[in-house]
Amino acid sequence: MSHTFCIGLFFILFFKKVGVIMDNKKTKRRAMRLPNGYGSVKKLSGNRRNPWIVTKTNGWEINPDTGKTIQKKIIIGYYPSRQAGLQALAEYNANPYDVNAVKITFAEVYNRWSEKKYKEVSESNIKGYKAAYKLCSSLENMRMIDIKLSHLQNVVDNSGKNTPTLRKLKVLWGQMFEYAVINEIITKDKNIVEYVDIKAAGNPNKIDRSPFTDDEIQKIWNNIDFNEYMTVILMLIYSGVRVSELLELKKSDVHLDEKWFNIRHAKTQAGIRAVPIADKTFKFFEYWYNKNNCEYLLSTPDGAHFEYRNYYDSYWKPLLHELNIKHRPHDTRHTCISLLAAAKVYQTTIKKIVGHSGTQTLTERVYTHLDIQELLDAINLI
Repeated sequence: MSHTFCIGLFFILFFKKVGVIMDNKKTKRRAMRLPNGYGSVKKLSGNRRNPWIVTKTNGWEINPDTGKTIQKKIIIGYYPSRQAGLQALAEYNANPYDVNAVKITFAEVYNRWSEKKYKEVSESNIKGYKAAYKLCSSLENMRMIDIKLSHLQNVVDNSGKNTPTLRKLKVLWGQMFEYAVINEIITKDKNIVEYVDIKAAGNPNKIDRSPFTDDEIQKIWNNIDFNEYMTVILMLIYSGVRVSELLELKKSDVHLDEKWFNIRHAKTQAGIRAVPIADKTFKFFEYWYNKNNCEYLLSTPDGAHFEYRNYYDSYWKPLLHELNIKHRPHDTRHTCISLLAAAKVYQTTIKKIVGHSGTQTLTERVYTHLDIQELLDAINLI
């Protein structure tokens, strides 16, 4: 342990215990003289918000004009009181840091980190990180060194987001703070992300994920002529695919003659799978397949590829609102699983259909006609 570190640690404990020292005209106490090489705390003239300047000698240099040796000083910061300045100086001596680095803001760290990180991850991960960063507007202009646990917890508590989103936010923070530690922007003890509690944060807009009831499903069937996009809800219910999977499904991966389609883009490796087309919804798949020249199975009214937000805002929400039904898109997946389970379909078969993990290895995911028939028989039980 270095001599400077010991002195710094002593002064941290001393100033915390003794409290306000010296700079009180009423007490008229004489300021304690700091050790040589420890640094200085001086008051600047004029009316300033933070009049106390903290400096420390960082070497020596020769003045080219006079030829004299002069001190090279670094400015650690400006503070409202002598006590605050002494505390900062003690902390610096106990654990020296780059005084220029500490000026770096949360936004600057994000920009530096993302410039490198976004070259290494997928587009979907980038979207997730960017969405999480949008929740951090209150932190953007703060210096990284000033961010406390309470600041991060406040973002979480007031976000109104659910656990998956908050989990992504915490991952973002974890990587940003780790980047800041590695690049000596903050010290290791300033990385307080692990203590952020995302479990306690509620979501005021949360709708419990629950399967569609039989009455709700029947209500959708009764209104399929009301809007062609009503059929998409039934296609989701009777296939168990995620909305994103169906929106990204290309016609080249749909095999109408054999009544199945191939999911090539999924959230997990297990999600890459063959999905049977139920007899009940076959005509809907056939309708969308032959509707236009769009390379994707589903398309907008003008024949363009669907973005998730477009589908959700323009069709999912309005159509269910019209039927006085409240569900989120993922509930169709829960509904399919529940219907299959109620029909006493084997769990391994259910997992194959919906793409849950723990079913098959990548080499085993080559489907034979017998496999497809097994899945078709299962899906047609609901």
